[in-house]
Amino acid sequence: MKNPVADKIRLPDAFWEGVKRVGLARTDVVRESQIPLSVLRDQAPMSTAQFFKLWQVLVELSQDPAIGLRFATGLDSAVMPPSFMAAYHARDFRDALQRVARFKRLCAPEDVCLEEQADRCEISVAWTHADGQNAPPALVDATLVSLMELGRKGTATTLSARSVELARPESAKADYERYFGCSVRFGAKRDCLILQRNDLDKTFVSYNAELLKILIPELDRRLEQQTHSATLAEQIRWVLRQRLTAGRPDIRSVATELAMSERSLQRKLMDEGLTFQNLLSETRHQLALEHLSDPKLAIIEVAYLLGYEDQNSFFRAFRQWEELTPGAWRAAQLEQGLA
Repeated sequence: MKNPVADKIRLPDAFWEGVKRVGLARTDVVRESQIPLSVLRDQAPMSTAQFFKLWQVLVELSQDPAIGLRFATGLDSAVMPPSFMAAYHARDFRDALQRVARFKRLCAPEDVCLEEQADRCEISVAWTHADGQNAPPALVDATLVSLMELGRKGTATTLSARSVELARPESAKADYERYFGCSVRFGAKRDCLILQRNDLDKTFVSYNAELLKILIPELDRRLEQQTHSATLAEQIRWVLRQRLTAGRPDIRSVATELAMSERSLQRKLMDEGLTFQNLLSETRHQLALEHLSDPKLAIIEVAYLLGYEDQNSFFRAFRQWEELTPGAWRAAQLEQGLA
């Protein structure tokens, strides 16, 4: 797989705190953005496309194109995810930004890019699974504001940016320049926050070495686990194993479970030289052997657990896999066990 980072975003408590602070009703946001109930009830992940739509809905409901500024200003660090909380207790602003860049992917498939040169530091953000779609301006604003808030709270000073570039038509320019304390250029080629490089050396009054000793090893462990996470094929097999008893899962339902579009899943499968039908057949085959090894399960029950509508369909598939009927295979395994 070309990109091992899954298209999964779990909404942090900070998001709903921001919704509350800008005066929007959670029920309205949920209804208009059509968030799956599993996201709210089970904290299931959502896709980048769903997340982008969520931010577009915030603008539509508020009728405020600059809502991202208000959304992220003054958010309580206590509701931030652990990966961002570690940054609040870094040694200095540079250390904090580097920690955000390192651990951001634990929250979302998003890259925070830092580039120091001469007397400036340029910060931009790229979404791994945007599929050519630009991030909603409100989300861009909230991201850049969260980084400014990090520096201001950490250093306990009124830091100003050197300049800000936004890839959108001009709107509410005075509000942006007032917040960032610098000139803001609209219609740029990219969204970018430019800081004074010497501001990165400013120490954090919230530096907590003891807390970092606790947080960083755990975050590193999670990052390592994610880096070596299951391949796409393994993720699909896992979903299939969970869903087969409810019937024959199709590629659309599996794509939804993996928080991606059917088209994206098809493309990723092609990249790995795989097909959904082969993975479904392989998963059924493996499960069939596991279930038939349990003498307590009747063959018709095994057929049901594999999502077959009738026993004959299961018999035909099993013959293709093992060149034996399920009963003959089970009998042969029993004989081997007694030998």
